Amino acid sequence: MSKTVTCLYQDRQKANEIVGRLEQAGVSRGAVNIYSDHSDNLIDDLEDAGVPRSDAHAYAEGVRRGNALVAVECDDDEVDRVVDILDDDGVLDLDEQQTSWRSEGWRGYDASASGSTRGGLGTVAAGLAGGLTGSSSTTRSDVDMGSDVTGSADITRASTDSTATGGRDTVIPVAEEELHVGKREVGRGRVRIQSRVVERPVQEQVTLREERVDVERRPVSGEYREGTLGSDPFQERTIEVEERGEEAVVSKEARVVEEVVVRKEAETRTETISDTVRKTEVDVEDERNVRGTGTTGSTDRTR
Repeated sequence: MSKTVTCLYQDRQKANEIVGRLEQAGVSRGAVNIYSDHSDNLIDDLEDAGVPRSDAHAYAEGVRRGNALVAVECDDDEVDRVVDILDDDGVLDLDEQQTSWRSEGWRGYDASASGSTRGGLGTVAAGLAGGLTGSSSTTRSDVDMGSDVTGSADITRASTDSTATGGRDTVIPVAEEELHVGKREVGRGRVRIQSRVVERPVQEQVTLREERVDVERRPVSGEYREGTLGSDPFQERTIEVEERGEEAVVSKEARVVEEVVVRKEAETRTETISDTVRKTEVDVEDERNVRGTGTTGSTDRTR
């Protein structure tokens, strides 16, 4: 039995990302349709695919507001795999969206009206590849996935085209929800450590030695005769005396006085998620006489 799984996303870019994942998982591109532009037949196409009329109007309103709708036609045994792929952080909760729109004045689906949605919705969506048509005996499902719990899928809307007229069967789908709990990473804040170089003035004292050469002329009294001097006074000579001094030389030496160590530790915890799931219960009351004895039949409850 063929089913149509639908999800509404924030924009066309997110929808394209989801379609890419579907193709990587082996889902045929011809079974996948994206609605993001104005078109005359969106609501009719969705209804033909088995989506309830009220939901079709809601999807059309979402597309009119800039969202993108992805519809995937698949067999029963492919539904779970398709739902796992469609269930992404970017999926929009259709019920929450309708509540928000109504607060802005959107009037929603009107059973007395025909055609498109109310509140100025003209025509919506493009990209129908011809995969959303079904016979009266084909059951289609509209999967509405909430965005609060990653990995969960709430298959809440289903419709059949079968009727009890003309000898045809009336089908009541018996559905049961399963709770899928996934996980995603979220930010808890961050610690930023930044090092910088600062300067501060310092002073040190050092003793420096300076040399100075003094030249003095002084008179000499008395007479000196040749031979009495230790050397020839008329000998030419040169005497050099160098002045030397000390000056400060500055050098710097770096030493580590402290270390800042940054580490990140991870721990695991187990959290219990409480939620509710729904299932369909069908009560069958058989009031026919049993073998004409006048005894009425028992009540059989199917779950």
